[in-house]
Amino acid sequence: MRLSCLGHRTQAGSCSSALTSLSPISRILIQSQEKDSSDPDYIPINSRFRCVQEAEETLLIDIAANTGCKVRIQGEEAAERLFEIPDEERCLGFLAEVQSIQEAHLKASPMEPKDSSSWHQVEKNLPGLSQASSSGALGFEDDFTALSIEEKRNGQNNQAGSRREPPPPPVPQNRQFLREREGSLRDQPKVTNTMRKMFLPSSQSGQREGLIKHLLAKREKAYVNLHNFRFFVGTWNVNGQSPDSSLEPWLVCDSEPPDVYCIGFQELDLSTEAFFYFDSVKEQEWLTAVEKALHPHAKYKKVQMVRLVGMMLLIFAKKDQLSNIREIVTESVGTGVMGKMGNKGGVAVRFVFHNTTFCIVNSHLAAHVEDFERRNQDYKDICARMSFVTPDESLPHVNIMKHDVVIWLGDLNYRLCLPDASEVKSLISKNELQKLLTYDQLNIQRTQKKAFADFTEGEIKFIPTYKYDSKTDRWDSSGKCRVPAWCDRILWRGGNITQLRYGSHMDLKTSDHKPVSALFRIGVKVVDEQKYRKLFEDIVRLMDRMENDFLPSLELSRREFEFQNVKFRQLQKQKFQITNNGQVTCHFSFIPKLNDNHYCKPWLRAEPCEGYLEPDESTDISLDVYVSKDSVTLLNSGEDKIEDILVLHLDRGKDYFLTISGTYLPSCFGTSLEALCRMRRPIREVPVTKLIDLGEDSFLEKEKSVLQMGALDSEEASGTPLQVPKEMWLLVDHLFKHACHQEDLFQTPGMQEELEQIIDCLDTSIPETIPGSNHSVAEALLIFLEALPEPVICYELYQRCLDWSHSSRLCRQVIFQLPRCHRSVFRYLMSFLRELLRYSEDNKVSVTMIAALFSSLLLRPPPNLVTKQSQQDRQRAINFLYSFLLAGDEE
Repeated sequence: MRLSCLGHRTQAGSCSSALTSLSPISRILIQSQEKDSSDPDYIPINSRFRCVQEAEETLLIDIAANTGCKVRIQGEEAAERLFEIPDEERCLGFLAEVQSIQEAHLKASPMEPKDSSSWHQVEKNLPGLSQASSSGALGFEDDFTALSIEEKRNGQNNQAGSRREPPPPPVPQNRQFLREREGSLRDQPKVTNTMRKMFLPSSQSGQREGLIKHLLAKREKAYVNLHNFRFFVGTWNVNGQSPDSSLEPWLVCDSEPPDVYCIGFQELDLSTEAFFYFDSVKEQEWLTAVEKALHPHAKYKKVQMVRLVGMMLLIFAKKDQLSNIREIVTESVGTGVMGKMGNKGGVAVRFVFHNTTFCIVNSHLAAHVEDFERRNQDYKDICARMSFVTPDESLPHVNIMKHDVVIWLGDLNYRLCLPDASEVKSLISKNELQKLLTYDQLNIQRTQKKAFADFTEGEIKFIPTYKYDSKTDRWDSSGKCRVPAWCDRILWRGGNITQLRYGSHMDLKTSDHKPVSALFRIGVKVVDEQKYRKLFEDIVRLMDRMENDFLPSLELSRREFEFQNVKFRQLQKQKFQITNNGQVTCHFSFIPKLNDNHYCKPWLRAEPCEGYLEPDESTDISLDVYVSKDSVTLLNSGEDKIEDILVLHLDRGKDYFLTISGTYLPSCFGTSLEALCRMRRPIREVPVTKLIDLGEDSFLEKEKSVLQMGALDSEEASGTPLQVPKEMWLLVDHLFKHACHQEDLFQTPGMQEELEQIIDCLDTSIPETIPGSNHSVAEALLIFLEALPEPVICYELYQRCLDWSHSSRLCRQVIFQLPRCHRSVFRYLMSFLRELLRYSEDNKVSVTMIAALFSSLLLRPPPNLVTKQSQQDRQRAINFLYSFLLAGDEE
């Protein structure tokens, strides 16, 4: 048999090769076809001989045609060469003949130890390689002693060996996951060369695999069957108490054991330590109580647990179902002050059960009857900010709503719009629950599509679960006499879900809330492996034919976008539509520009940033501009602008360029203390060139102040600088006059609309009064401190503050070393906080809470700190503030 040579590693030119046999040695003869050719090369077929079929580079193979193939040959002390055999059948015959010769050679003489170790080494370096036997048709595929540069690069993404079977069934919205192969290779149907080539290591191969997974997910109904499973879902606000009785009346209220338990707690621990993310002994107490009370007629194993302060979510499953649960990811979102504090918010666990994606959310939303809008905001914040990392980190994160089944449970805190507790209790005693439910805030907000609009809730036939005197079934008899309400709820969204039961459990009296539970029968998608393999092969054949003839193409509705008057923390959105106007399914994604790590600047985001489109299918892409604390400083100083170019890439197609432009309105938030102290007018009235000069001068002023060289002269400083920025003075002065008695100050978040008004007001004027509630003004102050490019206690003094935190005298020495305006701001804030603590009985503000909260803002670790702030360093930062809060600041 003769092969034509396409070239090799060491020399150019054309050549041919033939298989010869000089008993007992078989060899490959390579003869150059040039006129002045030298003597032929002979490559012995022994243990060091390699012969591998090459995948087509384009991966556009029509399996109906006999397209030929390429073969790489490498021998002992011989350069690697690439040959082309025009007929695929002849190629397979050649490979079979080589294989039989090698097998005969192996029987005659065992493989040398050196060669054996080389094989094992290659297998370890290519973890995606299937463990094919050396006796297989291409059992040594990709097993070169020396890999080319291209092969080394591609080997990192290698997903196949010689007998690669179809990938695991894709999960909608989450296209890639790892799954253990079941059964042996001999039990699987034959895998074609086309399928084998599809998984060879190349970027095009990866694109093709993703496309096939997308098509499989779109046609999922063809290979899945619905199997019903029972899910128990429970929620209980335990009011900081420890378990004092068995939980079986709650967790074992059905004769048939559930397949999965989803159990959520709120207010697990009300201590200050728990509030600031420290460990809680209550976690283990309640976990143990749950494990003891699971259904006795089944054996369960904990799948996952997640906790944020007082919110804890537990997932248990029957032991025989554990192998069907994968891709388990936890996430938490605090919706307290500044969107960080974990006293309110949500925790979640997402997982894939068989081929159905689940997301279980446990939340504790804002309290108080009148604050239903704040609860709506908490719900939206959790939905917007909670996202899960997929197993393939190159894919975008998955949010709550991108799951087949979402179950949302918790103390949602929605109350009744009836102020008279006695009237409500009277209606309850008459069992007129349906009349009461017309006043239920959650039902009203869902009807108005303000929150939980896409969720379903079962019919409520149980009396309100809040508020009771602890250890009793008696309604709240305290001075506040809370109006009874259905605070504790369970809702769901998705298909194939039937609620079998929904109720409360009055037997448990540990807390001022009663536990609630629901039982669901959920149809879970289970893959029929035989149907899946058949569809997989059909799709591969279809793609082979389509891709040979057609290239992908997109049509964009627009390519230029202008965002006017962009402001700090105010979201702007613009949408455009892309349409697949080609004849094949296409994959699009935004990709980084040359030398960039991300596809866009930090204030910009595209949603979705990647996806698939069928022919003639369209989708909307939203471009979101949002200036956060991380990007505001550069925009304020003019070092960055609302300008960017996005590259929308089409696999196997061309790139499309989108132009982003706009105007930014500077903000006092994110501007340095030195610059603000030199501004006597609102920042929006200061010319941009002057802002840049102020930014440069403020750095010089800080350096001079640290070196105690005095302030800038009057001409350079344009007048005597203010001792503290006027914006901070306005915020603190408002709180001092109006909020010292405000309950839960700095613990209750402000309203988003009010925060926007406050920021606008400070940026554009010097107001006599600050708009918004006390809670909004308090949070605005915290946001102001958090956004400072250099914190009140400068980064260079951070470590010294921690080292000297044990001594109040040394702590005061550090403050003397601060630049003038930083020192003035620190003393001004400490004076206000000490005054606030004088009214702690009214405002429920403790020195521990204030020290923990403000230390994270005033004494921030430097951004270049290599390691994350340790718990010990966090405690030392808190201790640093203690000495100033508990005593005066005498000079």
